[in-house]
Amino acid sequence: MSEDTFISHLVELRDRLMRALIAFGVVLLVLIPFASGLYDLLATPMMRALPEGSKMIATGVVTPFLVPVKVAMMVAFVLTLPYTLFQAWSFVAPGLYSHEKRLVLPLVVASTLLFVIGIAFCYFFVFNTVFHFINQIAPKSISVAPDIENYLNFVLTMFLAFGLTFETPIVVVMLTRMGIVTLQQLREVRPYFIVIAFVIAAIVTPPDVVSQLLLAIPMCLLFEVGLFAARFVGSRPRAPDSNDDGDNDAYRTADDAAQDAELDRIEAEERSRH
Repeated sequence: MSEDTFISHLVELRDRLMRALIAFGVVLLVLIPFASGLYDLLATPMMRALPEGSKMIATGVVTPFLVPVKVAMMVAFVLTLPYTLFQAWSFVAPGLYSHEKRLVLPLVVASTLLFVIGIAFCYFFVFNTVFHFINQIAPKSISVAPDIENYLNFVLTMFLAFGLTFETPIVVVMLTRMGIVTLQQLREVRPYFIVIAFVIAAIVTPPDVVSQLLLAIPMCLLFEVGLFAARFVGSRPRAPDSNDDGDNDAYRTADDAAQDAELDRIEAEERSRH
């Protein structure tokens, strides 16, 4: 019976992955005719910073086709991300306790929103600031004409960097919730985190002070937001020590008993299906 259960889980996982891939494929097919326009939209911050009449260049033979398609794939991924996360949630939810469901779902939603907010912050604010700064200090004797593929790689790197940076509060909350560290320990390492933030910013951003500050400062501020949010989430209740004398049931909290009851109910439902 356990083998049948394992196979049924694999079948369900396959079905949910196929649904997510089909949704991604459908959205991508819809976006393909608009791929060039999507790239133009992505390139808007750079084009605004370039001198009047300047254009980007394409050095590859098929680059003018492949780069817009990659942009369409990126947009399709972002648009279908909520549905993909819903499929992942539907797969793992039956195996979670009720208190875990109450915690995981808000974290998934919050992490998705924070990632999208990080991308939006990078596109609308960081790009405009950095591109204008770079083009203002560029020598007047050169003609700036960025390659579209290099520009796309730069944009994807920056989107990923800022998207992950805005996940800092989620990481802080999870570390304290899982009991790995305490709030007091995180407050004590605040100076070290500031140094780490500036080191990360220096590695993943262009070698200019403006972009490094625009990544490091939000990371430090979001660290403080995570500390504030962790005060309300609290840490996970610790399990009783197995070395204690006497019956362990006497030391179980009401929350532990509720978890066991929830697990028994799930196992009973699983047996009834098979």
